[in-house]
Amino acid sequence: MIDRQPVPRPSPHRRRTRSRSAYALLTAGIAVLLAGCGGPAQPDTSPAAADTTAGLFDQVGHVHGVGVDPADGGIVIAGHHGLFGLTGEGTLAPRQDSPQTGGPDLMGFTVAGPAAYLASGHPAPQDTSTPNPLGLVRSTDGGATWEPVSLHGQVDFHALDVDGTAVVGLDATRGLLMTSSDSGRTWQERAPLAALDVALAPGDGTGILATTEDGVMASRDGGTTFTTVADSPLLAYLAWADDGTVYGIGPDGTVHASSDQGTTWQRRGGTASPPQAITAEPGGRLTVVTDDGVEQSTDGGATLQRLA
Repeated sequence: MIDRQPVPRPSPHRRRTRSRSAYALLTAGIAVLLAGCGGPAQPDTSPAAADTTAGLFDQVGHVHGVGVDPADGGIVIAGHHGLFGLTGEGTLAPRQDSPQTGGPDLMGFTVAGPAAYLASGHPAPQDTSTPNPLGLVRSTDGGATWEPVSLHGQVDFHALDVDGTAVVGLDATRGLLMTSSDSGRTWQERAPLAALDVALAPGDGTGILATTEDGVMASRDGGTTFTTVADSPLLAYLAWADDGTVYGIGPDGTVHASSDQGTTWQRRGGTASPPQAITAEPGGRLTVVTDDGVEQSTDGGATLQRLA
C-alpha cells in the first residue's frame, strides 16, 4: 500500500565547481538509476560492462550492493545476476537455490538482520511468473530464496536502507523517496529526489542522507524535505554504521566520514579503483566493492586492504 501525500521540492541550492571526471561518473550513475531497467535481468556484453565486471565479477554482472551478514560475518554482494557470498578463498559463490540458472537482478539491496535481507529489482530471465519490477522482496534464508513483501509490479527501488522496522527506498521509475515504518509492508511517498544512494540514521527514524550531483543532501524530517549540506564532498555511496558514524565514498574512491549526521565531513583514505558499493560496521570497519575487487578497512577508511 502507498500513502500518497503532496510533497515539496528540495530547496534551491548553490552549485559548486567539482572535479569533471568525478562529477561525470556520479551524474551517469544517477541517470542510470532514474532510467531504471526495462525488463528481467539479462547478461550485459557491452565494453563498459566488461571493463567493470572482469574477473571476480564475471558471474555477478554489475554490482548493486554489498553487506555483512551478522549471522556469520560473511560478505554478501548483490548484482545483476543475483546474490553472491565472498568465500575464504576470495571467490564469489551464488547464494540462490539454483545457482546454475542465475538469480534476480537485485538493483537495491540491504541487510536487515542475521540471514535476513531486503531487495528490489527484476526477476531472473527464466522467471516468467514473478511481477516485474519486483517491488520489495525479502529473504530470511541468507539469499537462497526470496518472497514478496509489497509493491509487486509497481516499484523498482535502486537504493534501500533499513534500521529496525524503518525502511527507505529510492523509486527509480519516478525519482521519488519512499519510506516505511513497518518493515516495508506499507509505504509513504516523500520528496522527489534525484540521487544515487540513501542512508538512514540508526535509531533515529527521521535522519536521511542522499548522494546527489551537487553534494550530500540531508533530511531531518523523515524524507519530507531535503536541503544541501554546505561544503559537503561529492559522494557516490553512503553507509551509516550502528555506532552513529556515517561513511561516504566518492566516484574516485576517496572515503569521507562524519560523526555529526553528515553536517561536516573528514577526508580519509581511498580505494585503488572506483567504487560500486560500500557497507559499514561499528568501530570503523568498512567493506567496499570496487571495479576491480573487494577492499576492507578496520580504521574508518584511513587505510584499505584488498580482500579479493
